[in-house]
Amino acid sequence: MNRKRKIWAVLLTATALVLLGGCGKKFDASGYTKALLDVSYKNETEKYIELTGSSKEAAEEIFENRMDVTMEGFDSMDFPSELEDKFRTLFESLTKNVKYTVGEALEDENGSFTVDVSIEPVTLFDDTYDEFQKQAKDYATNIANEVMNGKEMPSDEDMQNSVYEIYYNILKNAMDKGIQYGEVQKITVHVNKTEGDIYEIPEEDMTAMDKAMISRSVLE
Repeated sequence: MNRKRKIWAVLLTATALVLLGGCGKKFDASGYTKALLDVSYKNETEKYIELTGSSKEAAEEIFENRMDVTMEGFDSMDFPSELEDKFRTLFESLTKNVKYTVGEALEDENGSFTVDVSIEPVTLFDDTYDEFQKQAKDYATNIANEVMNGKEMPSDEDMQNSVYEIYYNILKNAMDKGIQYGEVQKITVHVNKTEGDIYEIPEEDMTAMDKAMISRSVLE
C-alpha cells in the first residue's frame, strides 16, 4: 500500500465510525451520514460534533486531513510553495462546492442501516481538459520556436511549473464562471452496527462516494 493510500485509509477509518450515545436514543443513520459528509467536504462541524461528541479541533482536522491527502498527489512535482498554496486553496473551494443529498435511512433486523446518497458530480476537470491540452501544446510550441530563434532552453522544472500554472489558471477561470455538475449518481451507503453499539460505514462505501463527488474520467 503506497503512502497516499495509507493516509487515505486512516482518514476514512477516522471519519466512518461513531459511538451510539444516550441510553435508549435511536441512532440517526441518515443524520450521521450527512454530518460525516458535511464535515469531510464542507468543513461544517456543528452536527458532526453533536452526534459524535468529537472536539471542534478534531472535527476541523478531518477536512484538513482530506486536503492533505489531495495534495499528496503533487508531492513528486516539487512545486514552489506559492503554486502549491494556490492549488490547495482552489481545491478547498472546489471540495466545499460538491453537491449531495442524503435520503432516509432504512433499518434492517440487525440494527444496521442503508442510506441512499444522491451525488451531482463536479465536472470541472472533464470540462477543462481539452482547453488544458490546447494551451499546454501552444506553450510547448512557443518554447520550441523561441529556442530555434536563439533563446535559452528553460529547465525541466521551469517548464513543468509553467504548465501547472497554466492548468491552475484554467481551473480557476472555469470555477469563477460557475462550477458545473453532471448527472445524479445514487450510491447506497451501509451504516453497519458492530459490537458495543459502534456504527461503521465501510471503506468501500466512503471511497465510492468520494469518487463520485468530482468526476475525473478524462484523467483516468
